[in-house]
Amino acid sequence: MPATDLPLLIDAARKGAEIALKYWRTDQRIDHKDGGSPVSEGDYATDAYLRETLTAARPGYGWLSEETPDDRSRLTRDTVFIVDPIDGTRAYVDHQPTWALSLAVVHQGQPTAGVVYLPARDKLYSAAKDQGARLNGTPIRTGTRVDPDGATILAPKPSLDPRWWARSVPKVQRHWRPSLAYRFCLVAEGRFDIMLTLKDAWEWDVAAGAVIAEEAGATVTDRDGARLELNRETPKSAGILVAPPGLHKKLASRLP
Repeated sequence: MPATDLPLLIDAARKGAEIALKYWRTDQRIDHKDGGSPVSEGDYATDAYLRETLTAARPGYGWLSEETPDDRSRLTRDTVFIVDPIDGTRAYVDHQPTWALSLAVVHQGQPTAGVVYLPARDKLYSAAKDQGARLNGTPIRTGTRVDPDGATILAPKPSLDPRWWARSVPKVQRHWRPSLAYRFCLVAEGRFDIMLTLKDAWEWDVAAGAVIAEEAGATVTDRDGARLELNRETPKSAGILVAPPGLHKKLASRLP
């Protein structure tokens, strides 16, 4: 991984955010994908800027983004950009502030640099492999909690349905944020103990947050406890579980 990958991502995220903010809280065109999720002019404009800028800077890297048709030549590349130009589009088009740009570099299946930037909240999370994680330049660490009971968890309500748990559902305090990438970061900085989603998660929602959480000291796996492998043919992970190591181990033992 070039040492300049993280600065490149940070600069691109800040400049891409300027484009996204120009469309936010305006009467922009909004379409809907299959399944009903929204996609906006701001999504497309931000994606176009990021794709042009990042691939020009690293022409040997592949590209995977939520808003770009999948170029499967990425599967032949050792290193790829994995990007969600606006994670939390529902919040974005509803004029709410909790949305993020999520940018990552992935080398041989593992994220090596990542940025999650919430411009409307002035929060820029960043990390590179073996260099730690930061929020607005200040180092962050995940919490140290071990006991699941009483823990705070960022999870959709269905994830706590008893049918998904081999043992009893932990007595957690459930919270929610619309951006999946941001949820990784909230565990990374120790504001919440656990992030969980049991349904499959797209890689562009996962890649940047995964390296940030890991560099902050959290354990990041899929719902089965396996390490994430990214840039797959079908770019999805089998759910996500993020927590401090001891807590992660106890939670994983309760899942089927």
